[in-house]
Order: sequence, then structure tokens, then C-alpha cells
Amino acid sequence: MTKDKSSPTEPVGDSEIMIEAVGLCKFYGPFAAVNDVTFSVPRRQVCAFLGPNGAGKSTTMKLLTGFLAATKGTVAIAGHDMQKDRIQGSEHIGYLPENGPLYEEMTPRSALSYLGRARGLSAEAKRDRMDFVAEKCDLSEVWNKPISKLSRGFRQRVGMAQALLHDPDVLILDEPTSGLDPNQLVGIRNLIRELGESKTVLLSTHILQEVEFLCSRVVLIDQGRLVFDESIAEMGSREAMEQKFHQLTGFQSQPETATN
Repeated sequence: MTKDKSSPTEPVGDSEIMIEAVGLCKFYGPFAAVNDVTFSVPRRQVCAFLGPNGAGKSTTMKLLTGFLAATKGTVAIAGHDMQKDRIQGSEHIGYLPENGPLYEEMTPRSALSYLGRARGLSAEAKRDRMDFVAEKCDLSEVWNKPISKLSRGFRQRVGMAQALLHDPDVLILDEPTSGLDPNQLVGIRNLIRELGESKTVLLSTHILQEVEFLCSRVVLIDQGRLVFDESIAEMGSREAMEQKFHQLTGFQSQPETATN
């Protein structure tokens, strides 16, 4: 008897494509925020998702997670069509949106406990996962402090903890290191690198040093269109990567004006 591939309990092989976008489009009237974007990411890959401000990165990530409905095209997460099986596909996703909303009246502990119950985690699994994310996201210092009182960096780490709580196969992270201090940066970058050994990570960032350190692949969009999809080696050194980024996004450098 053949098992149903769409079952959320079906194990997914290491070689299987975990994120797949085909002909993805999002139109707002005549404006194309995302236009015919096609790419895929396999398990155990950390893929950088790059582009200038307004290129359509955040919109694409929302389309991948099912937060937004595509105008055209399809998205599959761990083999689940996000138009037909969005709830099952969402079980595989940990999503950290840019400036994501938090339950500000709650503490990290109470918010994660609530979300664990909402995710259907057993009491034991919830306890184990809360211990895991508290340690990995370094939240012990603020564990019982209202989220409304937390700094931007700590709020970002609570958002990361929420994304990791249910141990998802796929992580979609929009500017995950935004607002972190240098010490926090090291911790979160090491965590992402560790997670990439077993999971699929799609990482949006403007920090090319982060791309060089964490990622094995680069997908670059500009004005809603895919303009580059290659290994990190094809981008070259960080300096070459910056030049390539400028070249592919049509950036025209201006001579600096001398100041007295």
C-alpha cells in the first residue's frame, strides 16, 4: 500500500525539495510586487534571499508561508501545495517576519507556552521545546518579563523562539538579526548555521558578511523578478559579492562629494 505523500506525518527525505515556488506572482492592480519567480530549496541548505529595499523579498516570503495568496503560480512546502493544503504545509514552517507581531502583555514564557498549546504540543514536548528555545535564543534573562518592556534585540529573539518552538523542517527568516547587538549577532548566526545542518533555511538579510558566513546558495530578486540563483561560490568574495549585487540590481554608484 502506497503512503499518501501529503500526510503531515510522512517523513521527508534529505534530498527532497522543501521549498518550491513556480511562476509566483503577486499583483496589486497594475503593480507587480512579485513577477514570475521560480526557485526551489532542498533540505539541509541555508539559502540567502537577497534584493534591494522594495524588491519583493518580504512579499515573496509571505507568499511562501501562505500569509498572502498568490495572484498566479504555486508554492509547495515539504510537498504540500500551499493553496490546497495550507494548514498541513504550515505545520512544517517556522516563520520570522520582519517586525513580526508579539503578544506584548505576555512574558516570553507565557507566550511560548500559549503558542505551544496552540500548536498542539504535548505537555512534555512543550516543556522540552521551551527549554530548548530559551537556551538557544538566550532568553533566560527576560523569561518572566513583559514583552512590552523588552529591547528590540530581545523582542527579535522572542520572535526567533516562536519560529523554532514546534521544531519545523523549514525556517523562513526575514532579517533575523535586525536589532541585535554584536554578542547577540554571534549567537543567532551560530544557531542558524547549526539549524542548517538538518533543516531548510531561507534567510533574507542585507548583511553580506552574514551571507558569506551562513549560506551556500544565493537567490536574488530585483523589482519583483528573479535575477540570480547560484551557489555562494558563484558570487565570489565579499567584495565581489557586493559588486555583483550592484550590477544585478542596476545600482549606479555616485562619486563621493568631498567635505571640508
